[in-house]
Amino acid sequence: MIIKSVLEDIRPLDIESMQKAINRLNSLTKPIGSLGVLEDLAVQLAGITGDVIPMLRSKMVIVMAGDHGVVEEGVSAAPQSVTPQMVYNFLKGGAGINVLARLAGAEVRVVDVGVADPTLQDPHLISRKVRLGTANMTKGPAMTRQEAIKAIEVGIEIAQTQIEEGINVLATGEMGIGNTTSSSAILATYSDMPLSVIVGPGVGLNVGGVERKVKAIGSALEVNRPDPNDPIDVLAKVGGLEIAGMTGLILGCATRRTPVVIDGFISGAAALIASKLAPRAKDYIIASHLSEEPGHKVLLEVIGLKPMLHMRMRLGEGTGAALAFNVIEAANRIMSEMATFDEARVIMD
Repeated sequence: MIIKSVLEDIRPLDIESMQKAINRLNSLTKPIGSLGVLEDLAVQLAGITGDVIPMLRSKMVIVMAGDHGVVEEGVSAAPQSVTPQMVYNFLKGGAGINVLARLAGAEVRVVDVGVADPTLQDPHLISRKVRLGTANMTKGPAMTRQEAIKAIEVGIEIAQTQIEEGINVLATGEMGIGNTTSSSAILATYSDMPLSVIVGPGVGLNVGGVERKVKAIGSALEVNRPDPNDPIDVLAKVGGLEIAGMTGLILGCATRRTPVVIDGFISGAAALIASKLAPRAKDYIIASHLSEEPGHKVLLEVIGLKPMLHMRMRLGEGTGAALAFNVIEAANRIMSEMATFDEARVIMD
């Protein structure tokens, strides 16, 4: 099984390279630690790649797309038909993620891992459909265990293929009406916080809609009883196909010592599952921003990640991750272009 070998193949960060990165940072013409998160990021990148100054110029956002049967419960302000419509928008370059990715000099690739529309096709779409959307999780499992594994393996394959073709920084993006509901259910499985605290409006639910959403998640958890000690069980019972795809993307990056930048709440749910499957995978993840979705802060705390940006964003698609590409580039430029005290002949005695 692909997933088993991948989980066994994730190695610890390169401590020696991290120490060398710290030594270089401390020799640059600045007070020690004065660049804060940029310095932390530079050290993490060295540990991930094994290079003190890694070349991270080829960037890509992978947008995983999948639908959710739970939308039958009125948990989204948008209809399910928006998912394929937005996929075509991504492919035409007209979405928010396309704009911000272009700004960062990054490519965008879209993967259909479970859109409910059987007619969805485009020469630029990566078609890896596992099934036509998930089932309604309030009535039983969202998908079978084998389907969850297959969707994870789609993400692993996509990550490894793109890395082999020269991409050296990947980001998680997603599209799937109803996916904040599944993400909230995943978080609820691993958090003691009440649903009323971690469940938000998603794409714009009113108060009544949020109440329906809370009720649907509660029903799904009661009906399915996902096992927190079995992350694939959680994913299969209350997750989503695009969430599984992003889980695999994260694991695939970790096996190839490649940084993976996660976006907001939905990407965070995938990162949570990935970190439960392989605790070392967390070290390869860069948390881009803190979403306005109320559960995101709790989710990042459960994983043990700190977001770099606080932009009041909640669009998804990978937009926060695309913005973070610029911060990653800044950290790398500091390491490669900033002079040391010796080079600048600055004497601090």
